[in-house]
Amino acid sequence: MQARLLPPVRVLSRLFRRRFLEELEAIYRRGQLRFFGEHAELNDMAAFARWLAPMRTCEWVVYAKRPFAGPKAVLAYLSRYTHRVAISNQRLVALDEHGVTFRWKDYRVDGRTRNKTMTLQADEFVRRFLLHVLPGGFHRIRHYGLLANPSRRENLATIRELLGAAPNSVGLSANVVSTVEVPPSFVCRHCGSPMIIIDILQRSRPIRAPPVECAHA
Repeated sequence: MQARLLPPVRVLSRLFRRRFLEELEAIYRRGQLRFFGEHAELNDMAAFARWLAPMRTCEWVVYAKRPFAGPKAVLAYLSRYTHRVAISNQRLVALDEHGVTFRWKDYRVDGRTRNKTMTLQADEFVRRFLLHVLPGGFHRIRHYGLLANPSRRENLATIRELLGAAPNSVGLSANVVSTVEVPPSFVCRHCGSPMIIIDILQRSRPIRAPPVECAHA
């Protein structure tokens, strides 16, 4: 029996509607959403609630489409990009006056004929390679939930407390106990000697993707 990886479209539409309106109300209560001009009356909480009420009952449109080859093909496609670079050194065959020759696999066919070679000019090879390089500020893989970077330390501390697991801590005095993280040990890969940690720089804020520039007419 094949597992369904996506919810039905109607369920997905209503779930998206609820989550979107919840977050919209949250930023409104925090004072991060303001209205001006002809919509200035929505700054009144009662007026905003009346304006938002019809949005909870109308149907929202969410586009979802079954993949042509099924969910397994989608997972196979994504898995080739999550933990790999664009191309590994083993696939490079030659670099000569004809260009860069490399091996590639045609996943549309089965059998021995799916392994093929291709030769590209050096500039075209570099252009295609750079298409796989993420822009600055983007992450290929993001942790979410309990291991999300902005709240990972607090979540792990709460989990240890609930499980009754002892954290990596050192008592500073008889009356005051402070949790101190044990720094990791690093070994120099050239001489094998232990490396001394001079300082640990904590990230001040989570990294987010840069804003998308919108073209104005």
